[in-house]
Amino acid sequence: MTYDEVVTALRAAGCVWAEEEASLLMNSTDAPANLGTRVARRVQGEPLELIVGWAEFRGLRIKVAPGVFIPRRRTEFLAEKAISAVRAVENAVVVELCCGAGAISAAILEEARPAELHAADIDHIAIELARTNLATPETGTGPDPQVHQGDMYLALPGRLAGRVDVLVANVPYVPTADIAFLPAEARDHEPLRTLDGGVDGLALYRRLMQDAAHWLSPGGKIMSETSLQQLTPAQDLSFEHGFISTVHQDNNLGANVVISSHRR
Repeated sequence: MTYDEVVTALRAAGCVWAEEEASLLMNSTDAPANLGTRVARRVQGEPLELIVGWAEFRGLRIKVAPGVFIPRRRTEFLAEKAISAVRAVENAVVVELCCGAGAISAAILEEARPAELHAADIDHIAIELARTNLATPETGTGPDPQVHQGDMYLALPGRLAGRVDVLVANVPYVPTADIAFLPAEARDHEPLRTLDGGVDGLALYRRLMQDAAHWLSPGGKIMSETSLQQLTPAQDLSFEHGFISTVHQDNNLGANVVISSHRR
């Protein structure tokens, strides 16, 4: 297929950025036959990231595969806040829960260089991808990230209790009843567990806050992305568990982040 043929096929399928996607698809394979297959997959609605095998996140190529949540551009704002918090603490200890492919942790390693970083997820596919994405060159100068499998805090080694300076988690926050209205790319190609936040969209956030005090250092911060409608309920939950929170928003990205710390 020629470039113009690929663009025409993608436009007919409703791809808004047909030209950019055509370039990515053509540059991601050396075999013409494979190009046709990849274009057909995209026309049928499969996410571009799963077809090419990676997602861009803060300038990094994050490896992704079927069965894992695809990092969103709006989550770069959450990563930005985490990076700023890590930079403000000397020898910071960082944890990312519900890490998926490890995009936020990879950005933190690249831009902030914490003393210690742990990423965790319940899913074995996510864990393998995170280990790949967080692998660092053996230069002797960088942190040695650790990736753990388990359900939320149960994945973490006990020695981290009371030591975590920055705890970041992009937990699922779509209310169950709203899953049906998500774009087909997400609804049909990403695991439901990575999208569904329960009846009110705060089921995982609730669990995040319930045990946070046990793990955070005295000056530690916990941060998560949520929807505009959930900002106030999320702040109320934070307060109920002994935290005071602030809201941070990026209107260009449509991103909303709640950052909480111990009440004094």
